[in-house]
Amino acid sequence: MALHLIKYVPLSVLRGLATVCACIANTFHLGIYRSIWANLTLINPEMSDEQKTKLSKKILKNQLLSIVDTLKSWAMPPAWSVKKISKVHRLSILEAGFAHPNGMLLVVPHLGTWEMMNPWINSWGSPTIMYKPIKQPALNNFVLASRERTKSTLVPTDATGVKAVFKALKNGEFSVILPDHVPDLSGGVVVPFFGIETLSSTLTSKLAQKTHCALVGLSCIRTQTGDYEVFCYELDDPQLYDKDIHVATAALNRAVQSIIEPHFEHYMWGYRRFRETPLIDNPYPLSIDELTLLAKQLHARTQSKDNKG
Repeated sequence: MALHLIKYVPLSVLRGLATVCACIANTFHLGIYRSIWANLTLINPEMSDEQKTKLSKKILKNQLLSIVDTLKSWAMPPAWSVKKISKVHRLSILEAGFAHPNGMLLVVPHLGTWEMMNPWINSWGSPTIMYKPIKQPALNNFVLASRERTKSTLVPTDATGVKAVFKALKNGEFSVILPDHVPDLSGGVVVPFFGIETLSSTLTSKLAQKTHCALVGLSCIRTQTGDYEVFCYELDDPQLYDKDIHVATAALNRAVQSIIEPHFEHYMWGYRRFRETPLIDNPYPLSIDELTLLAKQLHARTQSKDNKG
């Protein structure tokens, strides 16, 4: 199968192809470029077009580089990915999390190349991780083959999987969760993220409420030399465990934002994160002027609630 041949393609060649694709997408303003531009407009409507153009190009290139690095990581033995990690910042935070009696939930946003970090995390133990099968059978089998080379226990993204993660945390073990996707309506609440009220997943908050596990943020960022550095974040805001799910989820979004901001250009801004807001269900088809006006209205709405609170 063609995907397995990626192991024989030098990483420099894959990254070169990603750079060329990024140039094409930037030049012709393809869908992913427009999504990045829209997200930048939403989170900062005062940003100039020149700033957005410059930043969008950097973000798109980083996102495509992360994709090819992910494919290479899946194709290679776990040891290959582990060797690409040259430095770990604030490792003591992660070590404290592993020692927590109530287990640990690793909060990993769609930032940098999180897949590159998976084999390294598995060197610490056997996490229970929820996995949603990919619709394309060939790609799904490719990813599963990669997962099976690690110590991870894969569970479905349904009630059965949630129970398995809950049980693992109760046993003092650990799990990994990506908290910043757009959930189903039944699995989320509308709270601010980068100043925009938007539908946000409640799963992480509910697990934290029930288990009082340690919460540790992680990111895996590619450096200018082409290797990777892991950053650990202590997520210790008491509101992360609040019984009010809106308060807890809002605190989680603030924590995720604090993880993203130091490496803003490496976040997956090509993802349409703000598909559900109080004023419009899907802002992405709007024109730039309409989007800018909406963004100002949404930020004003959030600011007004903050002032009242």
